[in-house]
Formats: sequence, structure tokens, C-alpha cells
Amino acid sequence: MPGASQAEVIFRLDQLVKPYGGLGAYGRENQVSHQFLDSEIQGLAAAAVMVPAVFLGIAAFLLNLVLARLVGTQREQIAVLKAFGYDNFAVGLHYLKLVLAIALLGVLVGTSLGIWLGYLMTQVYTQFYHFPILQYRAGISIILTAIAVSGAAAILGTITAVQKAVSLPPAEAMRPEPPALYRATLLERIGLQRLLSPVGQIILRNLERRSLQTGMAIIGISAAVAILVIGRYFEDATNYIVEVQFRQVQREDVTLVFNEPLSSRARYELTDLPGVLQSEPFRSVPARLRFQHKTDLSGITGLEPQGELRRLLDQDLEPVTLPDAGIILTTKLAENLGITIGDSLTIEVLEGERPTRAVPVVGLVDELIGLGAYMDIHALNQLMREGQTISGAYLAVDEHQLEELYAQLKQTPAVASVALRDRLIIEFEKNIAGSFAAFTAVLVVFAGVIAFGVVYNVARIALSERSRELATLRIIGFTQAEIAVILLGEQAIVTVLAMPLGCGLGYGLAALMSQAYDSELFRFPLVVNPSSYVYAFVVITLAALGSGWLIRRQLNQLDLIAVLKTRE
Repeated sequence: MPGASQAEVIFRLDQLVKPYGGLGAYGRENQVSHQFLDSEIQGLAAAAVMVPAVFLGIAAFLLNLVLARLVGTQREQIAVLKAFGYDNFAVGLHYLKLVLAIALLGVLVGTSLGIWLGYLMTQVYTQFYHFPILQYRAGISIILTAIAVSGAAAILGTITAVQKAVSLPPAEAMRPEPPALYRATLLERIGLQRLLSPVGQIILRNLERRSLQTGMAIIGISAAVAILVIGRYFEDATNYIVEVQFRQVQREDVTLVFNEPLSSRARYELTDLPGVLQSEPFRSVPARLRFQHKTDLSGITGLEPQGELRRLLDQDLEPVTLPDAGIILTTKLAENLGITIGDSLTIEVLEGERPTRAVPVVGLVDELIGLGAYMDIHALNQLMREGQTISGAYLAVDEHQLEELYAQLKQTPAVASVALRDRLIIEFEKNIAGSFAAFTAVLVVFAGVIAFGVVYNVARIALSERSRELATLRIIGFTQAEIAVILLGEQAIVTVLAMPLGCGLGYGLAALMSQAYDSELFRFPLVVNPSSYVYAFVVITLAALGSGWLIRRQLNQLDLIAVLKTRE
């Protein structure tokens, strides 16, 4: 009931059921279903901060590009308004209203799209986690927060452009914008310009002289690359878990658990079952592991020291041999207990006579699913002061006889449970990979849209700003292909420079996500396959080619006479 002490309830329950062989009560935080959902919520909470931050940063960058160009083209109108008596506040408020109008339209579309996507995501979770009732409700506070954050991002992204608009004196603003101050570039000062054609020199000069704009464009495109990488990271991590945990650590085809511990003779009886090629027994002992003031309700698994079906691997995926004495813990369990190699671990056994033993920690292993404590099965039998007792076995089975074996084991009274490795892989991919599929798809779609938007807007604004310059080049003899190379070549260089930065940023975001999905139930490794970087490169390249094609069409339609006319 609300307000009750969980520790007190557990203590009294243990006292009540102790005479009847109770193994100890435990709270909800130790239930697998709760741990699974809790880790999922923690991961979503991290993604709900990082991903929108990247999206809003790109949106602010695009708004800044558009508004800065708009202010540049409306210098004369701003001067006239200020000459007629409008103060800086009124002029600045005019442009802020324009930005807020754009943000408002985005909020209306985004809110509707967000509610729809939220409903779809809720259906995905209902399907995979089998909630009896799970309804999606977008509260007013969430919508208002989204509106406030989006509006703030829009304002912060355009504040420099607005400041530029209000700081122009009327007399100066009525004159055409002065040309940029040109000086020798770095390449020219060191004499490398001789290695370039005139077109190449123009491209590098513009990139170096517009260093701030070039840098912002690189950052915007790299953010889109990062989103593509993080979208693929979840698939890479899931595939790595399946490969390492279910094919290198758990190499058995079947895991069976007995109703109660049996003598080791049962191992040899298992080899007579149909299709069994190899069997390895294990001993599982429920226990409370204690180090100083920290405890973990877990258990100890005793394995064959030279076993091949269930292996322990270190960080380099090399097999770890079980020592004759001592205990090996998974790194996550050791982290939870705050224990290191060489410390003494107190084991409170929760079956039989319930002895309490102290065992030194002699090693750590990395496992991506669950928590584990392992000993040599013979050492564990000695710890329990029992004979060669086993709790179950790992089996390697002929795949053609697997169904027959499974049916026979299900009918065997001494067998409590039978787990098939292939079925475990299917369920893991269904629950873990399936729950991430919708989220990853949304990321990839939006990242593609953002990539195209950034590349196209940068190129389109560059065309707008330099149309007079490009028209002049056409008049003095440059061909359409050459001026297209000048404009699009700059965008190509920006895109190429953004790729490694975006890949590094994506790897950093993947590192943050791996920390978010670091729970007792499962842990996402920091693994980004080269194919993910190739995928991001292909998507960005296609976006750049598409936007370049559109810009080339506009460039071919450039009216030389109209562009070269002096502005009145």
C-alpha cells in the first residue's frame, strides 16, 4: 500500500515463509519485466533530449541562413523605415514576428505529426510488451513545452541576423552592401594557387573568405550525418549482442533445468537422448551476494572449466578459464557491488542449509545480457559441501532431431524447463530490435530530409548571394558548366569536409546512447559498423546530388541582364 516500507514488508514475509523453505522475497526493482521497461524508459529519456537538440540546432541554423539573406536583400527597405521614424525595436520586432510565424507553422505541423507518431509508437510498445491497456495522451504541458523550446531555438538561431538588421544606420543601409574585403588567402600566400585552375582558385578563395558561413554549413551537414549514424547504431549494437552473446558465449542448442539438483549420473543419461551430440552440466545456486553494504539477489553458476558450449569471454572476446578456486563476476555485477579483483565476496546461499561463505573475486568477464557470477562446478560443489550435483545441462543437438528431443524433454518429469537457443535469438530480436525499428525508421527519414534541406538551402542561398558575380563570369567568357562547377564545387567540398566530422559526432552520440542503455538486463555495446558510415555517406551524397541538380536548373535559367542591373 502507499507509504508502506518495502524493506519491512520483505523482512516480515521472509520470517513468515522461512519455516516452509522460502528463498527470500524481493522488490519490483529485481523483477525482469520491471528492469526491462525501466531500462527502455531510461534510454528513451536520453534520446528525447539528444535527438531533438540536434534537430532544433539544425533548424536554428537554417533559419539563420534564410533570415540573414533576407536582411541583406532588404537593406534599402530597412533604411527607409528607420528614416521615417521606426526605431530599432520596431524593426527587430518585425523580423522576430516573421521568425515566430515560421516557428508557429512548424509547431502546428510538428504537433500534429508528433501526436500521430506518438500514437504509432504506443501501438508498437503495446504489441511488443503486451500491455493490457496503454493509451497515448499528449498532455497540454508537453505541447506547451515543445512550443516554447521550438520558439526559443528559432529566436536564438536568428538573433544575430536580427541584430544585423537593427544596427544599420539609415544612411549606410540606403547604399548597396559594400563588397567584401579581399586579401590573399592562405593558399596564395604559400604559393599553392599555381597548382589550381582559375575555377579551382575561385572555389578555394570563396570558401576561405566566407569561413564563418562555410563552417556553419559544415556543422549543419555533419549533424545530419550524425543522425544517420545514430539511427543505424541501434541495429549494429543489436546484431553485435546476438553474435557475441548467443553465438560465442552461449553455444549450446538446448538448455535444460531440472526440478531439483541431481547427481552427475544424469549427465550421461542425457547423451542417450535422441540427437544429443554433447552435454555439459552446470550447477546453479540461488544466493544473495554481499560486499560491504551493497547486496545483489542473484545466483552462482558452476561451469565445467574446459567447457565448450558455455564460455566466458573477456573484453577482447578471448575465452577465460575458470580457476580451481574463487569466483568470477560480470563487470556490471562487480560495478553494482563496488567490488574489484582480490576482494572477498560474501555469499548467502538461499537453498539447502543456507550456508554463508566468503569467496575471493579472481576475475571479471564481459557479458551483454543480465548479471552473472561463475565458479568451477567442482569448486561450487565443495562450497555447498555436497557431492557432484548438477542443476541442468547445456546440450549440442543434431538439428534434424531437435523437435523430437524437445518433445521428449517436455514429457520428462525431472525436467523443469527447456530453452532453445534459436528461439531465444528470435525473441530477443523481436523484443529488442523490433522495439527500436520504428524509432530508427523515424530517425533515418528525418535525417534524410534534414540532409537535403541543409545542402539545398546552403547552395540556394549561395546562388542568391553570388548571382551577380556568377553572371559577370558568364559575361567575361566562363561557360555555364564552369560557373556550375564554381558554385556546386564549393558545396561538394563543404559536404566532403562535413562527412568525417559528422561520423565523429555520430560516434559520440552512439557513446552517449550506449551509456543510456546500460542496465542490469542488457547493455548496448559501443559498436558502429563501417557499413553505417557508408550508409550515411550514400544518403548525404544522394541529398547533395539532388539539391545540386535543382540548383543547376536554376543556374541555367539565370537572367544575366536582370542580375547585372544596378540596384536603385
